[in-house]
Amino acid sequence: MVALKRDLSLFDLTNIVVGAIIGSDIYIASALTAGLVGPFSVVLWVVAGVMAMILAIIFAYSAYYVPKVGGPFAYVSEAFNDFYGFLAGWSMWIAEVISLPVFAITFANYLQYFVSLNTAGQLAVKAVFLFGLTSVNIFGVRAAGRLNDALTFIKLSPLFLLVVVGFWSFSVNPSFAGNYLPLAPDGFGNLGTALVLIFWAYVGFEMGTLPADEVDNPRRTIPRAIVTGILIVVAFYVTTNFVIFGAVSSDKLAGTTVPLILVGTTLLGTIGGAMMSVGALFSVSGSDESGILGTARLSYALSIDGLFPKAFSKIHKRFGTPYIALAAQGVIAFVLSAFSGLSSLISFSVLNLSFSFLLVSVSFLVLKKKGNKSLRGQNVLPWLGIGVCLFLLYSTSLQDKLVGSAVILAGIPIYAYFSPKVDFAEMKASFLSGTEVTKRYIERTDAFLARLLKLLRRIF
Repeated sequence: MVALKRDLSLFDLTNIVVGAIIGSDIYIASALTAGLVGPFSVVLWVVAGVMAMILAIIFAYSAYYVPKVGGPFAYVSEAFNDFYGFLAGWSMWIAEVISLPVFAITFANYLQYFVSLNTAGQLAVKAVFLFGLTSVNIFGVRAAGRLNDALTFIKLSPLFLLVVVGFWSFSVNPSFAGNYLPLAPDGFGNLGTALVLIFWAYVGFEMGTLPADEVDNPRRTIPRAIVTGILIVVAFYVTTNFVIFGAVSSDKLAGTTVPLILVGTTLLGTIGGAMMSVGALFSVSGSDESGILGTARLSYALSIDGLFPKAFSKIHKRFGTPYIALAAQGVIAFVLSAFSGLSSLISFSVLNLSFSFLLVSVSFLVLKKKGNKSLRGQNVLPWLGIGVCLFLLYSTSLQDKLVGSAVILAGIPIYAYFSPKVDFAEMKASFLSGTEVTKRYIERTDAFLARLLKLLRRIF
């Protein structure tokens, strides 16, 4: 029996959380919301941050009570049964897989700052992007964690520079404040839609709970990583968007697909535009790498419980990773990136995630009663989480509600087909206990990309 490796530290997991949240969203969301509510978007970034924090703490507390791989699937199954756990895991899996092509599309958009791409070229870039990052995850979770550490720091650097330069520019040129007026040029009729799009920018904190059996001391590490990671994200998002809407008018932001390049060029000229483009390329790479890691672990958890095809639970004999699950989601993401648009993917993803988060919030009402610890705020948090999720579900479009309901219900026959027939009890026990790790296939000094990163460090 080949077990997953317990190689992720607090530092690695915090970077996975930050890396999963700060991705293509910060590089596109401001343009999408500028045409809906204008500069008032900055206020909504604060509101969405509070909403995300509520859900993040619920996830952190749930992970404390149930430190198992699978995130929502594990929590809801522990509170109720495998059927409701499957619905939570299924809806989250759908949402996460749908999110992966968003990063590929955004990567291709920002790459065109340096090179013009036709339709065939964009497809090729998306394929290399998705399958390249999939390969990194197949070669080992520790390698993925180390790569994410590097990508997280690289992608945060240009955003930090943008914030510093932006605040300095405002101090010497107060006329920038004029871009905030009027605060909501088209009123608040699209507030719900804008908040859904902004909330998607915060999604990713749940990724930190998925590779639980690969985390050192998960009961302590997972909650700390989630809370620390999302606090970092809130600070970056609010300050960055304050600068974005101050530097460029809402009309101009609404008319571009690469708003950070527009802002970077306004503040720093051509060099600023180039820096923002490079930052975007690293950012979406880090976010997609994190999403691929977490989504594959969710597939694995569903499979070993007999609720997904057996192939999804196969572990690579050398690298110790669920390679078939990784490959399958890579193919699905590539197909979606070729035939879907950003707005539709984001909205549908939020609907499915909201349903999964709703089940997690309800399940925490049960988990906190079963637990031995009294965690701060645990009595009121689940009710706040339920309110947040219901609001998000209400704010999505009618089409999303109808299609989303059909997709979620489509999971029922999948559960009915696999659940009564397949039970990998031995594999499940080994996986959840984490006590049967047979040997290390990859020495730390030989981890994939480790030598390349060392070489880059020497060069730069």
